[in-house]
Amino acid sequence: MAINKESNAYTIIFAVIMVTIVGGLLAFISISLKPIQKANVKNEKMQNILQAIGDSTLSEITREEAGELFNQYVIKRVVLDYNGNVIGKELTAEDEIDDKNEQDPFNVNMRGEYVSEPDITKRNYPLYVLEKDGERYFVVSFSGKGLWDDIWGYIGIKSDGATISGAIFDHKGETPGLGSKITEDWFQDAFIGKSISNDGVFKALKVVKPKLVSELKPHEINGISGGTFTSVGVTEMLGRTIEVYVKYFNANPGELK
Repeated sequence: MAINKESNAYTIIFAVIMVTIVGGLLAFISISLKPIQKANVKNEKMQNILQAIGDSTLSEITREEAGELFNQYVIKRVVLDYNGNVIGKELTAEDEIDDKNEQDPFNVNMRGEYVSEPDITKRNYPLYVLEKDGERYFVVSFSGKGLWDDIWGYIGIKSDGATISGAIFDHKGETPGLGSKITEDWFQDAFIGKSISNDGVFKALKVVKPKLVSELKPHEINGISGGTFTSVGVTEMLGRTIEVYVKYFNANPGELK
């Protein structure tokens, strides 16, 4: 019996078969690529943490290199509560990162907690302690809201627990040429040398309307012209989050050098 290729039944059956085949192939490709995608996200996070200390030798490392160097420089990672107290076990470089271990500070999703937990006193705050060339650094992370979507980043703090050594920022959908400039070197480098506390008293960082550098206070950073809402978002997330780490430094002077 000849098949009528011009019939509606033939067209529908052919379409169903093709959709099934293509859908199956796409699902297979997606499943196959998932481990690679997860590894890339993990390595990028390691890259950001390492680069946040502001060391020039780490500024150009790739994601793959960061994955290899992470445990070489990160000597300890902990989770803090809102009062700056350590929650759970302190992990060291000898403790491999387990993607399934929700207690591992590395697996704390700051962006997820910002969205799902409106009470800041109930959120978790990861802290990374690094050592390089005999110097100690602390890296903290934060997440907030820009003009259009999420913004987030990492800040490196020197061993005095007060002075910023480096900063990394990123965003999901800020306006190109305006709010998106938080990822540019000139903006991130402006945080270097700024202070988050004065004799142990927390001093919130503020991204302000651009003015002469000589007029800026120790805790002020020039904002982005035309990117007011993004600047406000950066100020909000930094002020809300970094205070927790200052509490930790004040309560643990032995960690400072």
